[in-house]
Amino acid sequence: MFIYNVTVHVEPSVEASWLDWMREEHIPAVLNTGKFTHAKLFKVITDQDQGGVSYATQYHCNSAKEYEQYLVENADKLRQDAQDRFGSSILAFRTQLEEILSL
Repeated sequence: MFIYNVTVHVEPSVEASWLDWMREEHIPAVLNTGKFTHAKLFKVITDQDQGGVSYATQYHCNSAKEYEQYLVENADKLRQDAQDRFGSSILAFRTQLEEILSL
């Protein structure tokens, strides 16, 4: 399994609308690309006050090839949608994870 992880730091002023957008629009749009099998949204728990809150969204796919296809065919538009809507009120950090062991 291959996981595309997107961690986003969200300013408090847009947190509620960002969460609604993620649930209702963005995550469904990513899944509708057909490249991912499912997604999970997590709130990052920390005791460090960074002037906002962070969330991690994990998009699961069967292979790195499907992820690469997503990057080529879909990622730019979906990233631009987030930028157009929230601008500098969000900051995203993206990583790729390859599952090695599941117990």
